Amino acid sequence: MKMVPQNLTIAITGASGMAFARELLRLAEADRRVQAINLIVSDNSLRVLAEEAAVRGRTHLAEQLLGRKSRKIAQQNNDDIGANVASGSYPSDAMIVVPCSAGTLARIANGLAMKLIERAADVCLKEQRPLILCLRETPLNKIHIRNMYRAADAGAVIYPIIPTLYDKPASTQEMAHQFACRVLAQVGLPQESAYRWKG
Repeated sequence: MKMVPQNLTIAITGASGMAFARELLRLAEADRRVQAINLIVSDNSLRVLAEEAAVRGRTHLAEQLLGRKSRKIAQQNNDDIGANVASGSYPSDAMIVVPCSAGTLARIANGLAMKLIERAADVCLKEQRPLILCLRETPLNKIHIRNMYRAADAGAVIYPIIPTLYDKPASTQEMAHQFACRVLAQVGLPQESAYRWKG
């Protein structure tokens, strides 16, 4: 039986797919079972957020993504290697990186924890906590494939951003919603609005 996570770490890195990050953050923030969310945003993601989500600057990112303030979400500085989620003694229940760039995957897979995102992921692996890497890259070269294997072998779940089509989504927002539902279910937070195949 999976433990229901109350404290999540969500990281956004510099790959295309900000609609998926926004929807996952929205669902996690609205979930009553989740008490706290530590949000970490990489420098490279800021440009993609500006281009894909009209989010500007590095402050009040959660408010910009959600369209309102949230008491649950604490934004962490990716340069702050001494932040709470950098320690195994901090009770983070699970971490989701969405979208996860190939560069972030490489650093996590090879233990290069120079920034907070990679350090928090490293902590999840060493403490055997759920770590979900929503990779956004195609086509995949052999380096990507080796790094996915290394990360999975260390305990991460590789969860590429591949939307479902069998539910006949009417929009990209619906695709992002269903993907976010599936990722949250992976960490023990099934969503009532998730599409379920009936056969």
